[in-house]
Amino acid sequence: MKNLSQHLATLLTTAWVGSLWAIGYLAVPVLFYTQPDKQLAGMLAGQMFALLGYLGMVCGMYLLIQRIGISGQAALRQPLFWIVVVMLLLTLAIHFGIQPIMTNLKAQALPADVMRSAFADRFKILHGVSSIIYLTQSLLEIFLVIKTYRA
Repeated sequence: MKNLSQHLATLLTTAWVGSLWAIGYLAVPVLFYTQPDKQLAGMLAGQMFALLGYLGMVCGMYLLIQRIGISGQAALRQPLFWIVVVMLLLTLAIHFGIQPIMTNLKAQALPADVMRSAFADRFKILHGVSSIIYLTQSLLEIFLVIKTYRA
């Protein structure tokens, strides 16, 4: 059973990290580069990031529960555990904090593009904060992958 839980943890780590990198650094930039309708591109990107948030919550919770199941309280002294905690908290902050506000700003701006509305400055700030959080997650993922495969 321990072997199965470790294999599942490896798969979920791969899914979480791979999805974050593939969506954030490949799919969304290509979407904005190739889609002439930036409002549509933003809507699609928002949907991808929302689904990515759910994936991150599932993966993060499993990884924490699995680590506690294997190590008990000793998990609280493991860097891998805390990397996942921070990544999960950042996922929750984006998903339940920043994304809903950005979605609301887009809705208030309709039918105009939010970037051409009175909400543009606030949207840009939130987008910048979200991008910094995303970059932080991306850097933490490097350590997560290294720690996972060294552990």
